[in-house]
Amino acid sequence: MRRSRTSRVLLTVLGLAVSAVWAFPVYWMLNSAFLPNVVLQSTTPTFLPFGGSFDNFAVVVGDPAFVRALSVSLVVTLTTVVGALSVAFLGALAVSRFRFRGRTSFVLALLLIQMLPAEGLFIAQYKMMSSLGLLNRSLALAVLYTAAVVPFTIWMLRGFVAGVPAELEEAAMVDGLSRTQAFLRITFPLLAPGLVASGVYAFLQAWNEFTVALVVMTEEQSRTLPLWLRGFVQASASRETDWGQVMAASTLVAVPVIVFFLVVQGRMSSGLVGGAVKG
Repeated sequence: MRRSRTSRVLLTVLGLAVSAVWAFPVYWMLNSAFLPNVVLQSTTPTFLPFGGSFDNFAVVVGDPAFVRALSVSLVVTLTTVVGALSVAFLGALAVSRFRFRGRTSFVLALLLIQMLPAEGLFIAQYKMMSSLGLLNRSLALAVLYTAAVVPFTIWMLRGFVAGVPAELEEAAMVDGLSRTQAFLRITFPLLAPGLVASGVYAFLQAWNEFTVALVVMTEEQSRTLPLWLRGFVQASASRETDWGQVMAASTLVAVPVIVFFLVVQGRMSSGLVGGAVKG
């Protein structure tokens, strides 16, 4: 008992140490965002933002390009999440509930598509969007993101849908419900954790993606937040890099994602575990 307790304490201390190492860059970014550039350039590090201010955030938020990029990223991300969940949910339902010719090949194709490097598709994607006149369009970028995340999202949801017994729907149909009513009232609520997990995956991929947006969104007014952040850093470096403003800009891009993940992590964890061990 004593040896077991000691080992648990040591593992807890080790886990806390690893967590601190992981969290320190995020903390340092937040800390630096409140400090003026003069303090940040000092040889003595400042670990607490005493005497700091929101001036760096005010400069970033006051940039019209930031507001425009934020709106573009929100439109692209939300469209991607809704589109990916709609398509992937139907695909996962078909693969898990129905037996049809080519089902195994379709599932294997999902894995093979995920192995394709995104860089190998840039030229084809650019030519396709250019020929359709969809360059610098939020909808076009959302379509590309949706196509990129749908295969893995189907694979994720497939295991979770397979874990819900079809007998539950059959029992509800015996009680007088139609197949659609049985699915919506019985099965669909049980899939909520899996949908949340898949939605978080799609959200993170669309919000943080840089390279595809760099190829498709070539005009300044069409930039997403990652592209705007790169331009903001380059503009700051053209004079003298104001690391306080750069850290404030990075915080405004990164922290909302972290907060969103913390809010839904419970549902996401149960969804990932459910999809991994069932089906």
